[in-house]
Amino acid sequence: MALFSFLNKKQTPKIEPVLPQDIYEAGLLDLRDIIAPAALLITPKNINLGEKIARTLFVISYPRFLNGEWFSPVVNFPKVFDISIFIHPIDTSIVMRQLQKRVAEVQSQISMNQEKGAVRDPILETAYRDIERLRDELQQGRSKMFNVGLYVTIYADNEEELDKIETEIKSVLDARLVYLKPALFQQGEGFISILPICQDELEINYKLNSSPLSTIFPFVSFDLTSNKGILYGINMHNSSLVMFDRFSLENYNSVIFAKSGSGKSYITKLEIIRSLMFDTDVIVIDPEREYEYLAEAVGGRYFNISLTSEHHINPFDLPPPAEDESMAEVLRDNIINLVGLFRVMLGGLTPEEDSIIDNAITETYALKDITPDSDFTNKPAPLLSDLELVLAGMEGGESLAQRLLKYTQGSWSGFINKPSNVDINRNFIVFSIRDMQEELKTVAMYIITHHIWTTIRKSLKKRLLVVDEAWIMMRSEDTANFLFSLVKRGRKYYLGVSCITQDVNDFLKSTYGMPIITNSSMQLLLKQSPASIDLIQKTFHLTDEEKFLLLESAVGEGIFLAGLKRVFIEIVASYTEHQIITSDPSQILAIRKAREELKSEQK
Repeated sequence: MALFSFLNKKQTPKIEPVLPQDIYEAGLLDLRDIIAPAALLITPKNINLGEKIARTLFVISYPRFLNGEWFSPVVNFPKVFDISIFIHPIDTSIVMRQLQKRVAEVQSQISMNQEKGAVRDPILETAYRDIERLRDELQQGRSKMFNVGLYVTIYADNEEELDKIETEIKSVLDARLVYLKPALFQQGEGFISILPICQDELEINYKLNSSPLSTIFPFVSFDLTSNKGILYGINMHNSSLVMFDRFSLENYNSVIFAKSGSGKSYITKLEIIRSLMFDTDVIVIDPEREYEYLAEAVGGRYFNISLTSEHHINPFDLPPPAEDESMAEVLRDNIINLVGLFRVMLGGLTPEEDSIIDNAITETYALKDITPDSDFTNKPAPLLSDLELVLAGMEGGESLAQRLLKYTQGSWSGFINKPSNVDINRNFIVFSIRDMQEELKTVAMYIITHHIWTTIRKSLKKRLLVVDEAWIMMRSEDTANFLFSLVKRGRKYYLGVSCITQDVNDFLKSTYGMPIITNSSMQLLLKQSPASIDLIQKTFHLTDEEKFLLLESAVGEGIFLAGLKRVFIEIVASYTEHQIITSDPSQILAIRKAREELKSEQK
């Protein structure tokens, strides 16, 4: 079948054949056809892109000084928008001539005011000083000048929503004395300027030198995706994945601060499950029995530490020395840690009692042939009752021996006066202290962490220690000091320590609270209470926008900080993971009911 084209109907039709190649090329789609909206309407204030409305704004004024993070709230702004920054270098010689002319004008104005006897004008004097300082920097090559265009295009479904977004973003910048204005009757040029094609159609520029220009640097760590690591959640700024490997940082420690019910245990369990898949051993100190089912699900071990428990830990146990340690160093460190333990157990020690306890511990080890010069690798460790006998026979030690009786013969004797019988050579271990008496929980956490520390030093392996409700250990200076030593020394043994707390005030009141934070390369801040948010903001140098995010965030949402990077994160889990790690009482009851029904059906 032949195809023809009629070019002029009024004249005698001229018939030309249409080649198949022309038909083929006319039917091709290029990239512009694919990404182009179905319709486009440019109005004086907006541009309609199919079902969306866009508006381009530009910066018309900056303050005299720009702080380093003034642009961060804009990049953090929780809406859909595009930013385009055009930087046009200016020849320094041209700028110098312009500044010279400007200096002459300012000097002339100042002189005229003085001759007239007018009041001194601080604005003119400030301008004169600023120009002279800028001339010095340019002349010495310490700065350059640029024409800078900063454009922002916002999007919405309707004009009312667009006006609201414009007001919000303007208020953020108005507080920093940076003023925006919509590109009236230039929305087409504005939209072209915002496209990634490097065309500045608006050409609305402001002169900035190198120092203030550097503050506009937009890449304030909104991407926390690495080639390896585990998935922590979704980056709520750009919907990318937050994948990170804590063992790739300078240290492997982390802290999680959140109010009760905001999801801190949920994210911790999620990290544990995913870390186990990457051959990481995990040990948890559980004060509320929240990790028991998780231990059962992954084939771990669960130890219930209480006065009536069958599980015991002997604090006198000694680890074998590491390659760069001697027997004497291991023994000395353990004695120092034991003295700290007895300060907690006995409610404090005077300097004299401290010295007596130190000597008594040394003698107690010596009774078992454990001395700095001996090889004690396979020798049984002494018990607390052995220390009591030594104290009873020492001058000045009788009262200390009496105070230890409740731990050796009294109602608390079933706790630590027995040889250790817990084996933590599993991938996942949980120590629960929920059933321990409240006044003994701090002691129990100290003893457990001490036992974990002595055990992990036996072999070098990637491990994660989770201390839930770490504020309990921060109540005593000695337990807080020991936790800090774990945080500080753990890297040497490939250990990451994760401290989780809901009582931020108690944690940071300790002299070791801030050092633990500064020695933790990862921090996760979830929903906070109004009572603690100011302290959190000051501690982590949060902006006002980040502060309000933490006050208003939903369960499982917060700020994830890793090194110098920070993102607003949403914690996500699969259905199977959620069934294992949920702490919601209603969901737990539903899961238990489903299990019972399944068991009854199987019978």
